[in-house]
Amino acid sequence: MLVYRGFLQAASGPTVLTIGNFDGVHLGHRSLLARLKAIAARDHLLPAVLTFEPHPREFFAPESAPARLSTLREKLELIADEGVALTWVSHFNARLAALSAEKFVEHILIDTLCVKHLIIGDDFRFGAGRRGNFALLREAGERHGFQVEAMDCVTLDGERASSSAVRAALAEGNMEHAARLLGRPYAIDGRVVHGDKIGRQLGFATANIRIKHNKPPLLGVFAVEVKGIKGPDAPPLKGVANLGFRPSIDETLQPLLEVHLFDFAGDLYGTHLNVRFLHKLRNEMKFPNFDALKAQIALDVSNAKSFFTAKTQRREGRKESAD
Repeated sequence: MLVYRGFLQAASGPTVLTIGNFDGVHLGHRSLLARLKAIAARDHLLPAVLTFEPHPREFFAPESAPARLSTLREKLELIADEGVALTWVSHFNARLAALSAEKFVEHILIDTLCVKHLIIGDDFRFGAGRRGNFALLREAGERHGFQVEAMDCVTLDGERASSSAVRAALAEGNMEHAARLLGRPYAIDGRVVHGDKIGRQLGFATANIRIKHNKPPLLGVFAVEVKGIKGPDAPPLKGVANLGFRPSIDETLQPLLEVHLFDFAGDLYGTHLNVRFLHKLRNEMKFPNFDALKAQIALDVSNAKSFFTAKTQRREGRKESAD
């Protein structure tokens, strides 16, 4: 997938385009991107996405903006996984926020992105004062020669698949429900960096992963699977992870992701890993001393292994039933 920042590079041909923040790339987003690909194949158009950085709510009200589900890199990787050919990343700033809906259509959609077919979510608004909507786009399409369609929301057991719903599930520690809304386990990417080696002193060596989520949507201790250690096609390794501020050691201002991998020994420094959060074991806690912390980590490891054993048994049980 080709990624362009800003609008200096025009599309090389007519596009079918969708626009949005795509935070988390959940089932609703994936349904929209599937429709995008279908239209591209049918009408011989380039499938393209326009997204924004930062999230508009982070620009207008940074203190009250919701936690991000995905960093820009994670979002782009997820969009690429859906088969999109082109993505434009627009810097959301005061100039863009003040751009009228009409000029947004003319200068961005028509002149730069060469839109012939536009697909938007049912709640899409754009332009200064959020005045742009489906009706305005449909009128513009009639004048400029592009089609516009609105996608209905995707529901799961009566609940709308949305970034807000995923955040709520993660905040509640309901990883299974978050995975259903996303269509995959929730994951965070990051690079392994040197830590203070406290894990080794406790008997549980950890990979300390630098994350760019200043306000992560989940905190606590989790059973996890980790990709990226033995190549992209290798099966994930199982482990237990703590995502938080380490109140029992040296409470930090920035969240840390520490992963202990089962039955693994090796140097992972500099490796870019993908950590999938499968099940929440407990909230982060402050312990009175290292002995209490060490005992709890041992229990966390045991509980995580029990989770994976039960998961394997359920999967094998379903296979036997199918046979």
